[in-house]
Amino acid sequence: MLLRSFAVQGSWNYEILGGNGMGFCVEPALRHLPGGPEGEPYKRALARQCVYFNAHPYLATLAIGALARTELDGTPPERIARFRTALCGPLGSLGDRLVWAAWLPACSLLALLLFGLGWGALGVAVGFLVLYNTGHILLRVWGLRTGWTHGLRLASALSARWLQEGPQYIGRGAALIAGIALPFASHRAIGGGPILDTIPLAVIVLMPCLALLLVRLHGKVQGWQLLFALLALLVLYSTVVL
Repeated sequence: MLLRSFAVQGSWNYEILGGNGMGFCVEPALRHLPGGPEGEPYKRALARQCVYFNAHPYLATLAIGALARTELDGTPPERIARFRTALCGPLGSLGDRLVWAAWLPACSLLALLLFGLGWGALGVAVGFLVLYNTGHILLRVWGLRTGWTHGLRLASALSARWLQEGPQYIGRGAALIAGIALPFASHRAIGGGPILDTIPLAVIVLMPCLALLLVRLHGKVQGWQLLFALLALLVLYSTVVL
């Protein structure tokens, strides 16, 4: 089921969206129903799992595990159908916030930092792919195990603090990485030499601190106030050092 989850969108269409993909992913578990693949319970369960379904592809494993568990536990078909429908909204919303709006931008910014630090094109691409896919594969594995463990009680897993607040913390981390990465990447993009030869070490040390300060002050001060403060620091640095 885990391997099949990587192709959950392989039969996506505008009529039932990911329904056929869900049936394809759950099917290995359904073979353990009475009568096996030739029995009526198998055929009816597979038909139930091939109707409309829409969720984030990475968190779909939560539904795959939970639905497989409900089918093998002999849960009434009407209850399975209601449960299946109820999963669509939460799994879609959580996945979009956690992956598309948080994890993907954070990995992209880290790749930008690697570029700014002098990594080659291949190294940047490999670094991004390794980090991003490590996160999404671990999310799939966790989802399948959690869905199978909880079954119809999946709501308790969806309310986990790390899952609900994860996008917020990842977003803060991404902002911190952005504050560090942008000066380095801009320096390299305009054709500058080795960054440690042109920027004082003190400035490099202060950049993460400044980025963290900006994250902490988000929503507490106005943008123009931060701008004037940065300009004042720049004038002071230019006057005293240069």
